[in-house]
Amino acid sequence: MGKDNETPAERRERMRQEEIEKSSSSIHGSGLPDLVGGLGWKGTGILILVLILAVIIYAIFFR
Repeated sequence: MGKDNETPAERRERMRQEEIEKSSSSIHGSGLPDLVGGLGWKGTGILILVLILAVIIYAIFFR
């Protein structure tokens, strides 16, 4: 299939593969954008809340 006839899913996959090839941040090309993209908005929100709670607990008990 040519680039003109590809579906949006195929286009996203092609662009993702191109980004992985160009990535120089690490061997696997993973990082924060990959983590957040894999979790989705709910998972990202939960991760942020857990980090905030961890900082609050640390501040209460270790100061």
